[in-house]
Amino acid sequence: MSLLPRLRSSRTRESEALQQRVSALQTALQQCGQAAKRLKTFRRETMAAGAVFMLAVGFALGVYRDSIMQSITGLGQAIGLAAPPAGVDAAHAAYQKGDYPTVLRLARPPAVEGEAWAQRLLALTYYRGRGVAQNYSEAATWFRRAADQGDANAQFFLGVMSSAGQGMPQDFAEGAKWFRLAADQGDPEAQYNLGLAYAKGELGETDNVSAYMWFNLAAAHFPAADARRHAAISSRDVAATKMTQEQIAEAQKRAREWKQK
Repeated sequence: MSLLPRLRSSRTRESEALQQRVSALQTALQQCGQAAKRLKTFRRETMAAGAVFMLAVGFALGVYRDSIMQSITGLGQAIGLAAPPAGVDAAHAAYQKGDYPTVLRLARPPAVEGEAWAQRLLALTYYRGRGVAQNYSEAATWFRRAADQGDANAQFFLGVMSSAGQGMPQDFAEGAKWFRLAADQGDPEAQYNLGLAYAKGELGETDNVSAYMWFNLAAAHFPAADARRHAAISSRDVAATKMTQEQIAEAQKRAREWKQK
């Protein structure tokens, strides 16, 4: 048994089953939004319940974070507690439909003005070459601006790009820095990649205790049927074969004590 490859930008390889689940969830959220308009007296209680509900499904549908967050914003706006930045819904909808000229038109101005969501979306168009020529250097510029504002998706992509040398010199330590920032926010892909960096000794000497901890957290945060969860479990088990029982106990203790930031 050996370690599996680093997770890259696999968020675009959605399965049909998950897409159906997302569509159903978005429909439910739209219905909640309509109901919320009629229940403004209870809107704070409704929003609190919605926040708990979305916290529960957030990890389960992490690959659809942008589309789910778009629906959450719509719900918040419906009950009068949140107002999305101008153009955010239309820009995300255009990206999902593959209307990249509209994405660029809607995202570029707010990106220039400092909106993290727009910076990340603009970075994705350059990273994947959607509506523009693929340009890793330009993608890194916009991802960094969003990442500096705490955007976990952007931090994850910067970790991938730094580790792979895309648009910048390959630097495992820099990649691990960005993975750690996203991992601390609960991003399971970043947690897995951070574990891999420790397991492969990319940050110096191999650190199986830290590797086990991050693989364990990634396994806990990926959906049960997600192949990436099985990758995290397999990699954790590989690390365990190189550890003493005391080291395993320490890694498990660290995982239990980890708190999302």
